[in-house]
Amino acid sequence: MSGYDLLARALAACWRERWTGVLRVSGSPGGILHLQDGLVVAAESPGAPGPETLLLRSGRVDGEQWAALVREAGGARWPAAGLIAHGYAGAAQLRVVCLLALEDAVFAIVAGRVDGCERAGAGAGPTAPVAVGEPPARLLQDAARKLAALAALPRPVHPDRERPVPAPQHDGPLTPLQRALLDHADGRRTARDLAFRAGRGVYTVTVEVARMLGEGLLECPAAPAPIPVHAPPEGIRHRTPPPPAPPPPQPPAPVDLPRRRPSGFFRLRNGTPK
Repeated sequence: MSGYDLLARALAACWRERWTGVLRVSGSPGGILHLQDGLVVAAESPGAPGPETLLLRSGRVDGEQWAALVREAGGARWPAAGLIAHGYAGAAQLRVVCLLALEDAVFAIVAGRVDGCERAGAGAGPTAPVAVGEPPARLLQDAARKLAALAALPRPVHPDRERPVPAPQHDGPLTPLQRALLDHADGRRTARDLAFRAGRGVYTVTVEVARMLGEGLLECPAAPAPIPVHAPPEGIRHRTPPPPAPPPPQPPAPVDLPRRRPSGFFRLRNGTPK
């Protein structure tokens, strides 16, 4: 069973049972889905920026203002009421941000590797739930559609595969997102990494990276050729072992000499008859 089918079956069971709690998805990047009566009200994954990152990177509120709002809300991780009261964002804008973060986290989970799913209690609840939950089947279909759209691009890109660098030369105007990606692309960051840097959804950034690769704004350096295992690397020489020492000489074997019999004179002197 594929990872996608494994996740689809687990969510379908939650939907049938109108289950409330947390579904933990193990894998890479994995994540957790918060369900209320079978509907997904929030999703979190280390492979996709959360609503806080999306809001902070948008420039509507800075880090100091966010910290003050959290203190004002008694430590709440998502101070929605304070954001609205201070005019940093409207209620409709916050709903859109939460929904985008939910869909993006599900996309990141589906685009990665799913090893297993495990139910858990509701716990402290989601950080930024959506007002109306989403049917699991719609979220999975949306993630599958996005993956198919990426695969159909002239220069397909996977969220955690390519590590682009800026092209040596590029002409023409750039969008704010393109400029941000050019500033942060260094050959070590994937589209997923760039999404966190730019504060945009991982799907949006992955599509833009694919387009910029196709337009020549970004390029992927060729990987170095692997060193063959049957030959030592250049510059390394192995010493030829010396020939084995000859064995030590063996002492000559003893030789049996003929024994001399006594003469007649010797026998007479000793009283021995002839």
